[in-house]
Order: sequence, then structure tokens, then C-alpha cells
Amino acid sequence: MTALLENEILLIIGIIALAWGGYKLKALAASGAVGTFLVGIFIALGFKGYGLLLIGLFFVTSSLWSKYNRKQKEEVADLHEKGSQRDIVQVFANGGVPALIAISAYMFPSDFWIYGFVVSIAVANSDTWASEIGSLSKKRPFSIRKMKTVDPGTSGAISLLGTLAAVAGSALISIASYILWSEITIELVLFLAAMGVVGCFIDTFLGATVQSAYRCKVCSKQVERKEHCQQSTQLVKGNKWVNNDVVNISSILIASAITILIYM
Repeated sequence: MTALLENEILLIIGIIALAWGGYKLKALAASGAVGTFLVGIFIALGFKGYGLLLIGLFFVTSSLWSKYNRKQKEEVADLHEKGSQRDIVQVFANGGVPALIAISAYMFPSDFWIYGFVVSIAVANSDTWASEIGSLSKKRPFSIRKMKTVDPGTSGAISLLGTLAAVAGSALISIASYILWSEITIELVLFLAAMGVVGCFIDTFLGATVQSAYRCKVCSKQVERKEHCQQSTQLVKGNKWVNNDVVNISSILIASAITILIYM
């Protein structure tokens, strides 16, 4: 009983350290730190320290890439609705599905929850790496909707560098899961990594089709913001309520649900 209590205390300390560290390093806003703590508690409930290590790997690597070569990304960041500091909505957009899967695993234990959980983190990591690293590409990305090159940072656009980053980001999470869980086989590593990339491409498809995009009346740039250049922007694509957070949680949910249903 004492050992169990000690383990739980260590898990809580680890969650607090992750949330506080993210806030102090300016990777998280204050609300984002609160969201990270809540997501961490739920994940620890279902997957203990292994789950925290996996989502911690996503958080640390994605935060590092978001800060890498930040000056070069300033123009791209200006197009997006939110900055590099994750708020509570962004945390739930990436961590909400993993937390839900963890709660399900706690209530109804089974191996397929592990697979779905790994894919949920793999999709988030794949998409983040694709966005952060892909924005550094010297070549303009290709829009899958317009079928032509567009400005860097445009939702629904892909580049070779971004695609390679997506594969690497998903593979990292999948390989880490093989180290953490004995239930993960080599064959599963390949499948889970592939599903992570599939989820990333689902995100790209939703970004190209239903995600909202606005036109700035001053500079004529296509942005994700409802205001730009201190003026209201005009909706030119998608639905107003479908922003990047909605697209993120949708792509993670779809890829994870497919994985769980396959192995259920």
C-alpha cells in the first residue's frame, strides 16, 4: 500500500513538473499549464508512467521544434490564429483524445486501448513536426485543394520536407511505445507509425476543405485569424466554427478510432 501511494505521488509530481516546466519555458500559457495537468492526471490513471512518458515525449519534442529557427517562422506565425504558447484549448485539442482513451482503458482494460493511445500521440506529433519543420522548407508548399503552390503556413498544403517530418514524428512515438509496452510488437510499430501519418494527412485534408480561412482586407493575405492588420477579415473558405483546434482533435479522434476498431 505504501509503495502504491509513493508511485502515485511520484506521478503527480511528474505531471506538475511537466506543466510548470512548460509554463516557465513559455511553451504553455497559464491555462495551457492547467490543461496539461488535467490531461496528465487522466493519462496517468489509465496508463501510469508509461503514458506520461509518451505524451511527455510529444510535448518536449514539439516544443523544441516550435522554438527552432523562430525568426524564420515569424511570417508564417502571423497567419495563424494562435501563437507558439499553447492555451488550454490547444492542449485539449491534442491531449483530449489520449485522455479519453486513458479513462476508457482504466474502466475497461484491454490492449487495444494502448494501440489507440499510441496512435493518438503519433498523430499529434506527426502533425506538429510537419507544421513546424515543414514551414522551414525553401520550396513553397502544394495545396491539395487548389492543386498549386501556396504561401508557407497555408492550411491544407504539403511539402516534401513537411511530409518527411510527419513520418519521422510518428515513427518516434511508435518506436518509443515499443520500448515502453511489451504488448507492442515490431509489426505493430510499423502499423501504428503508419496510422500516425494517416492521421496527419486527415488533418491536412480537413484543413484544405472544412477549416475556416479568412482574407485580410488590408494586405490581402489568407489567414486563420478573424482580425488581421487591425481590421476584421472576410471568410473565404470553410466553416467559421472549424478552426485549427477542431481539425486537430478530429484527425486524432478519427485515426485513433479506426485503430481501436480494427483491434477490438
